[in-house]
Amino acid sequence: MKELPKTYSPEEHEDLIYQMWEESGFFNPDVCVEKGVTEEDAQPFSITLPPPNATGTLHIGHSVMLAVEDLLIRYHRMRGERTLWLPGTDHAALATQEKVERILWDTEQKTRHDLGRESFLKRVDEFVDESRNTMRRQMRKMGSSLDWSREAFTLDADRNLAVRTAFKKMFDEGIIYRGDRIVNWDPKMQTTVSDDEIEWKEETVPFYYFQYGPFVIGTSRPETKFGDKYVVVHPDDERYAKYHDGQKFEAEWINGTITAILIKDPIIDMSFGSGAMTITPWHDPTDFDIAERHHLDKEQIIDYDGHLLNIAGSAFKGLTILEARRKIVEKLREKGLLVKTEDNYIHNVAINSRGGGTIEPQIKRQWFINVNKEFDRDGTQTSLKKLMQEAVREKGIEFVPKRFEKTYFHWIDNLRDWCISRQIWYGHQIPVYYCQNSKQQTTGDTPCQKPIVSIEGLHKCPHCGGKIEQDPDTLDTWFSAGLWTFSTLGWPDQTINLKTFHPTSVMETGYDILFFWVARMILMSTYLLDEVPFKTVYLHGLVRDEQGRKMSKSLGNVLDPLDIIPKYGTDAIRLSLLIGSTPGNDVRLGEEKIASYRNFTNKLWNIARFALQNKSQITNDTFQITSDSGRWILSQMALLIDEVTHDLDKYQFSQAGEKLRDFTWNTFADWYLEISKFEENKKETNNILMFVLEDLLKLWHPFMPFVTETIWQEITNSTEKTPRMLMIEKWPALKKYQDVLSASDKDTADFSTILQIVQAIRNLRSANRIEPKNKLPAILTISKESKSLLGSLEKNKHLILKLRTNLSELEIQTTEKIPENCLSQAVTANISVFIPRGSTIDIEQEHERLVKEETNIKKLIQSTTDLLSNPGYRNNAPAHIVQKTEKLLIGYQKKLTEVQKHLHSIV
Repeated sequence: MKELPKTYSPEEHEDLIYQMWEESGFFNPDVCVEKGVTEEDAQPFSITLPPPNATGTLHIGHSVMLAVEDLLIRYHRMRGERTLWLPGTDHAALATQEKVERILWDTEQKTRHDLGRESFLKRVDEFVDESRNTMRRQMRKMGSSLDWSREAFTLDADRNLAVRTAFKKMFDEGIIYRGDRIVNWDPKMQTTVSDDEIEWKEETVPFYYFQYGPFVIGTSRPETKFGDKYVVVHPDDERYAKYHDGQKFEAEWINGTITAILIKDPIIDMSFGSGAMTITPWHDPTDFDIAERHHLDKEQIIDYDGHLLNIAGSAFKGLTILEARRKIVEKLREKGLLVKTEDNYIHNVAINSRGGGTIEPQIKRQWFINVNKEFDRDGTQTSLKKLMQEAVREKGIEFVPKRFEKTYFHWIDNLRDWCISRQIWYGHQIPVYYCQNSKQQTTGDTPCQKPIVSIEGLHKCPHCGGKIEQDPDTLDTWFSAGLWTFSTLGWPDQTINLKTFHPTSVMETGYDILFFWVARMILMSTYLLDEVPFKTVYLHGLVRDEQGRKMSKSLGNVLDPLDIIPKYGTDAIRLSLLIGSTPGNDVRLGEEKIASYRNFTNKLWNIARFALQNKSQITNDTFQITSDSGRWILSQMALLIDEVTHDLDKYQFSQAGEKLRDFTWNTFADWYLEISKFEENKKETNNILMFVLEDLLKLWHPFMPFVTETIWQEITNSTEKTPRMLMIEKWPALKKYQDVLSASDKDTADFSTILQIVQAIRNLRSANRIEPKNKLPAILTISKESKSLLGSLEKNKHLILKLRTNLSELEIQTTEKIPENCLSQAVTANISVFIPRGSTIDIEQEHERLVKEETNIKKLIQSTTDLLSNPGYRNNAPAHIVQKTEKLLIGYQKKLTEVQKHLHSIV
């Protein structure tokens, strides 16, 4: 067998390994059944990949998603389950159209209207095809074991059929309706925008107080106040007790005297401003709701391009919002109606994340989903909102972490009707048609005058045969995304895939789209299939830089997976995203962390390299164990398998990874590999090495698939004609360890104590700066309570002498008498190690050095404590700098304890 190189080279192996996996067909659960890897009746485990937007390339946030989901998929595949990970991409209507429009303008100075709908959509399709190909390559680079034979796209023909089917069913039941309601309107892109496409930007602006009849009202948006004719106060506000609901009064206002009406509503915050506010129902969602409850008039002030309408009067009409604002304030000041101005009012402004336009709420005729409308379900009246609540309360959808359940219910309980129409060209065009003959029909309620909803595309009116036009709007991206878990499995057809893999096992996504997507999938699935879309929702956190900042191009702190992989390898990236990251919490990531896991990857490689140099072929899973060290390492491995399996089942990926890392680096490499060099029965030791290594590779495979598969090929295929793939090996079973381990718990506990003795000797030498070349005798004292350990000590004395303790001899004493003139360290309450002082160290010189070190450390502790006690430092220094200082203080305090302990030992 050829010897492994000293360093693992990811670029030499990763592409070849992925090609081997993909060509095997084992990403497809049907192939696994076909070839006997998975039983026909095995329990299914399925995940539908949250489809990344087809707008360019994947970022580091997608890498978290891919790492977590691939870990789950590989783990459950190795558990023998019928495992499906279904890939796909999202057409991301608004985001994609905005990007292509920007490219079109930057390169050709043309708009989509210059090209026309058909030609423009062709450009978009070309862009999307290129983006999807790029993302496929990136997913493969990340080692994603996706079943590419089932790849889906939210805008392909099968998904379009699902969308039209869902729309018609909801329309026929009156759940989808067309109405005039307030929406997020982007004057820049000329479309409605969903809540998830909004970014909130903090802005400091003046806050104005104006005299409005007998009331003082406050606002940061005086440009919306031309149509104000209602003042709203809280019913319990004693300041306004003398006024009654519906009372009219005269008020001098921007363009003259108006008649206003007082409205009392409990939604008003009495502590904000004067507790009285005028409302602008056309341009504010809260004001719109008040107007709906009290049946008030609504009047448009700002047009859809962001300019003031005629209602503003000749002096203001046609002005932009910012132009009008200054002039209105000045006019009200001149009229003596400006009471006061607060200059540092902080509020949030809604920005369209897909184009940068400022959102202006508007009332528009749009298509909506009514979440409160009741309909019959198996003889019981329910609604979409109730279905979404019951899915978690009664049907058992579990959130990881659980705290997000509360957030989910808060959002669902306050859910508004969902605006599903967009005024853009790219996306699923709304499957509604209008008969052109209806324009000539002035009387009667004929079928031609009603919207015609059809699953199939129509070319003429089904009622009169006349010309028809399809609604030009497209559907909100989240409508098709809401169908994702089941439309990808063949719905509306009842396919074998749908029956086998739905509900899916896990929906893994970022906590930031809990409402926008997860809730909508629950809505669609419970309504259309009468079942939940998934059993568990796992929410990962956002990836931030080392200072805790959000990654952005403007900060220059973005990490591109494609740039990092050639430098560190995929396994290092995956480990850096999985270990140290807990569900629902953000993770900090920098190149230093990734580099440390590249080093760990190489550590595993070198462990395998050592084991392969001493390999003995294992002919079966059971063999005789005669050494205490063998029983000990196998018992530790059995414990590791049990704990890692439990952690993965509980979605504690970081915890599992940390235990694996500790076992690999410390228990296996630092201890057993060293022990194996000194055990006499080499065949047994080498058998154990390979036995443990093979299962360790299996445990690591879901975390770091490339290096483990590469090592596995070296272990297995060097002697076998038929290649075995680690990807489809069975997860380690505890039973085979039970078959191997015949010793009692006491034997392994005794050996653990022997390792503690070795560590105590090492610590004693290190603490007292005894040169490694200086071989010394040692005395081990054992009290009568631990005399049962003597047999194990005599059997393994050779290991104590050789495991980097540099002892010339070891004397074991069972006397209660403490040796004199020795350096000592307790191992347990009943066992201690002593090294005769002799000429090992200069006691006076060592004492002087330790006293000096103690003084210096105390000074550092004092100065660091003073710094952290300074409010100016804590309030003004960056958070990551403060945290670093706190860690320094903890380190100093720990060091002081060690120094004082050493001082005491040499007195």
